[in-house]
Amino acid sequence: MIKPIKAIPILLLGLLISNLLHAQQPLTLKDAVNFAVENNANIRKAKLDIDGGRFKTQEIRAQALPQVVGSAGLTYNAIVGKLVFNNQAVQIGNPWNSNANLQLNQELFNQKVFTGLQAARTSESYYQLNANLTEEQIIEQVANNYYQVLVSRQQLNVIDTNIKNVKVIEKIITNQYDNGLAKKIDVDRIKVNLTNLQTQREQTINAVVQLENQLKFSMGMPVATAIVLPPDEFAKVTSMPELSDTINVAGRTEIRLLGIQKELYSLQRKSYVAEYYPTLSLNANISTTGQSDKFDLFNRHGSAFYYDASAIGITLRVPIFNGFATRSRIRQANVDLKKADVDIRETTNSLNLAYENAKIQLRNNINTIKAQRENVQLAQEIYNSTQNNYNNGLAALTDLLDTENALTSAQNSYTQALLNYKIAEIQLIKSNGNIKSLLK
Repeated sequence: MIKPIKAIPILLLGLLISNLLHAQQPLTLKDAVNFAVENNANIRKAKLDIDGGRFKTQEIRAQALPQVVGSAGLTYNAIVGKLVFNNQAVQIGNPWNSNANLQLNQELFNQKVFTGLQAARTSESYYQLNANLTEEQIIEQVANNYYQVLVSRQQLNVIDTNIKNVKVIEKIITNQYDNGLAKKIDVDRIKVNLTNLQTQREQTINAVVQLENQLKFSMGMPVATAIVLPPDEFAKVTSMPELSDTINVAGRTEIRLLGIQKELYSLQRKSYVAEYYPTLSLNANISTTGQSDKFDLFNRHGSAFYYDASAIGITLRVPIFNGFATRSRIRQANVDLKKADVDIRETTNSLNLAYENAKIQLRNNINTIKAQRENVQLAQEIYNSTQNNYNNGLAALTDLLDTENALTSAQNSYTQALLNYKIAEIQLIKSNGNIKSLLK
């Protein structure tokens, strides 16, 4: 009875997984980007960098706190030295020596340490912003991959529809050929067309699988996981979003990140300047030393002699000349600050360029979508009319195949226009600094 009882949970688990697979919900774009924010490896590492930055601050803060060091030692003098005094040799010390020491050091003034503490706190903000930027980049990547999968699937649907239509034509031509109403070359041509479509279908299926794998990888999802995407996602493209003349570039994560980086360069320069400043520190120590003519550390036999010592002092260190090394480091820091200004200007210009290009792409693509939608309808009407004429013997097979190819081209152009629009829309959202709105 034990084995069947143990098998029950496994059976229940199998039934549960089966039900989940059958009831699998479509993966929306919102679901995809939210999953990526929680599971993408780069985002997770960026969040770990935040923890690392906090621990780095604690490490630097420790330099401003008291430093306490304890030490102990035991020495056996195999041959004890002697000192000649008044023509007599006097033994110096004893064979066994032990000591214990406790030393304290406290920085009273060290501008370089204080500046380093400021830099560490700023680094925490840098890692936080870097994590935000990584999230935005992953969201953009996942969104682009998501729409590419949808486009490839729609292209596969177009091919499947064409194969279905060609098979109907093949059946008609075959019957006509059997009845002596069609030529052998017409049968061969339709078979060649059908074979080409089936080959194209296999290639498209492989492309869809690869794009789905890329989507799952960018999401941080196991590649073996099955996903289902909603087929009507592109049907939501109806009108242009609202466009503004300018964007708030200063609020973009990229600019804020460069601003903090420049602040870190400024603190680095300040740290180099602090090398000119004197430093003041407090030091104190207490020690005990024991000597004995035999191994008796704890003085159990009264043969050991112990004495204590203690000292407290202040150390002032004044830099005088180091071969202009500090001056060279300061000048290098000045160069880094100037390069940071150049990076900020270039990035600002780049973000404005991306926004303007996104607006142009959106306007062009919305017009293209409307034109291609009408073109698909017209191509479908022409194909239906030509197919009807062909069935009635009023059109040649060449005309039918030409209209079928024209319909396929129009459908693919329409789908590509939808993809271009969605990608431009993502760029526009990113340019406005609202890429995380895709999470809502």
